[in-house]
Amino acid sequence: MSLDTADTLTDDLVALRSIDDATADLLFREARTVKVFADVPVTDEQVHAAYELAKWGPTALNTSPLRYLVVRSPEARERLVSHLAEGNRAGVLAAPLTLVLAADTEFHTLLPRLAPHAAAIADGLAGQPETREAMARMNATLQAGYLLTALRATGLHVGPMGIADAAGLDADLLAGTGWKSLFIVNLGQPAAEGASYPRADRLSPAEVSTTL
Repeated sequence: MSLDTADTLTDDLVALRSIDDATADLLFREARTVKVFADVPVTDEQVHAAYELAKWGPTALNTSPLRYLVVRSPEARERLVSHLAEGNRAGVLAAPLTLVLAADTEFHTLLPRLAPHAAAIADGLAGQPETREAMARMNATLQAGYLLTALRATGLHVGPMGIADAAGLDADLLAGTGWKSLFIVNLGQPAAEGASYPRADRLSPAEVSTTL
């Protein structure tokens, strides 16, 4: 086999493993952050289907510390919005469904199952709560990015938001779990009008990268 033929085969394999333009548009280029949703229900099954995709994304030692609280009932919604900025409350109350994405600081207890090759690390982490929380937050935030993309891949639209009083939310909605909230995500289908702000610019590779 000539080098030219080998290069052609490599290019063909790369092309086969790449997503097409329609998928790239769905997940990234044409996907929008939604602020106003249509009155279309979102089921737990839809959310879980997205997680079934997202869970395969890499994390350090396969720690997989992302957790999510499905906030559905009116009572739970009212409790949730009490910990948010005033300007975000109406949007959350009107959204079909909201998730609280969180990091499980007790992730180490599952390491014997998730990372048998590194199970001994669990014992050392047991007495290091600050290290565990830092690891949990980093890896759960990584997984949260996977989940947002997976939600789009399963046909949902997302509107992530910050939490004004994360400590208060944790004490109210996540007490006794070891979970630490990261941010929330509204889910659903976009409203016919006013669903998103106009598309804003993005930075180029030249603006965000350097080479050593």
